[in-house]
Amino acid sequence: MSIATFISRILGYIKDMVLAKFFGATGIADTFFVAFRIPNLLRELFAEGSMSSAFIPVLTEYQTKHGMREAERLVRITFTFILIFVGLICLLGIIFAPTIVTAIAPGFRTMPEKFSLTVLLTRIMFPFLLFISLAALAMGALNTKRIFFPSALAPALMNIVIIVIVLIFAARIKQPILAVAIGVACGGLLQFIFQIPFLLKNGHQLLPEYNFGHPGLKKMSILILPATMGMAVAQINIFISTILASYLPEGSITYLYYSMRLIQFPIGIFGVAMGMAVLPTLSEHAAKREYEKLSNDFSFALRFLFFITVPAMVGLIALREPIVNILFQRGKFDYAATVGTAQALLFYSLGIWCIVGSRVITVSFYSMQDTKTPVKIAVIALATNVIFSIILMNPLKHSGLALSNSIAAGLNFILLFFFLKKKLKQIDTKKVFIAFSKTILASSVMGIIGGLLLRSNIWQIQGYTLDKVFYLSGTIALCTCLYFFLSYIMKSEEVSYILTMIRQRFGQ
Repeated sequence: MSIATFISRILGYIKDMVLAKFFGATGIADTFFVAFRIPNLLRELFAEGSMSSAFIPVLTEYQTKHGMREAERLVRITFTFILIFVGLICLLGIIFAPTIVTAIAPGFRTMPEKFSLTVLLTRIMFPFLLFISLAALAMGALNTKRIFFPSALAPALMNIVIIVIVLIFAARIKQPILAVAIGVACGGLLQFIFQIPFLLKNGHQLLPEYNFGHPGLKKMSILILPATMGMAVAQINIFISTILASYLPEGSITYLYYSMRLIQFPIGIFGVAMGMAVLPTLSEHAAKREYEKLSNDFSFALRFLFFITVPAMVGLIALREPIVNILFQRGKFDYAATVGTAQALLFYSLGIWCIVGSRVITVSFYSMQDTKTPVKIAVIALATNVIFSIILMNPLKHSGLALSNSIAAGLNFILLFFFLKKKLKQIDTKKVFIAFSKTILASSVMGIIGGLLLRSNIWQIQGYTLDKVFYLSGTIALCTCLYFFLSYIMKSEEVSYILTMIRQRFGQ
């Protein structure tokens, strides 16, 4: 899953580069981003996040208690329900697109051509919500059968479709931005179609079944509401930070945007992937009431996640300026912008371990069909973020907003762990703490050496890109080897697990 997510993220960056080349930061680009905002927001709130958290535990329960035939029937019923319910939402979205655009971009009303184009783009892209919801259903069904790679790779195909359609058609049609909207809709459809052969191979037939009174569907409906609210809290958090940043000096929002993009890389590759990979196993233990096994698997998942994420976090902190320099410092993005982005990256990175850790704890609650506790805690974290943002934004400017985000993430993790510990008394906290301490020690030594190796004036100037790439990548490779060597010396259980896995694969 991490490999597939990595591929998707890289293609996502390439897609952004293609869009920037063709459309830049123009009014035409604005129309696309406004039009895409609503279907994309609904996707984040419903399709890929909350639906999986409700669907996988319930489907796993039915597989465990009622057998595969009943579980496959539940998939067909859910498929039919999504087709009708989400299809109706898409139809309403297409009909009322002018009202939606007016609500999210009222300023466009004074520019008739821009408004009309945004409405057209919105209508083209609204079916994306249906396709991505069906793709999320397919992902959940496959994940419960321990099949992860096809679903994790599907978003990469969407990025490829958008890139190809833009490159082929953008220069050949009257309104080039329409190519992007068509690419989004086709990419969402391909995400679903790509998974169908794997569904059929594993016993699922996507035939209509209209038993909407099925108890499994009702249980999913109950679970999905608080999960959706939890996803909404995260979106509100980002929205509030953006509003507050608008009161800070020019460039603050840009610094926060680019630094957030960088921390999302390890969070997506490791945190999200681990959360999705571990949810079916934890759900199976919960369905069988094997709470000791659930606790042990959760503990290992958390320790292993820290083992691979904390060094990435320390690396971003220690090498923040060279990383930002190589990726962004060109053209109008000067050294001052690099410094501003690197400052935000430092404070955002402090919260990476909390964010990825919270992902695993949250799916542990979901596996036991408890979606309410994470939402309550998320609301507390949201309030904490707002309070600290207001306090810190004046003395620390944009860095204060980034630091507030990390403080809130830390509180969120602590509260989630505390309440999960109360629910699962078998969690070996001491074992987690010892493993975390070893990881922090090895990562810190690695980070200090990496920072010393990259001390140079070359990062203050533009150009010399190839030299910088070799310099930075060589240092990262050396630091990675050093981290694993130090962890091996400290007899880290996670290193032993990786070595055993490699030997088994090599032996096969």
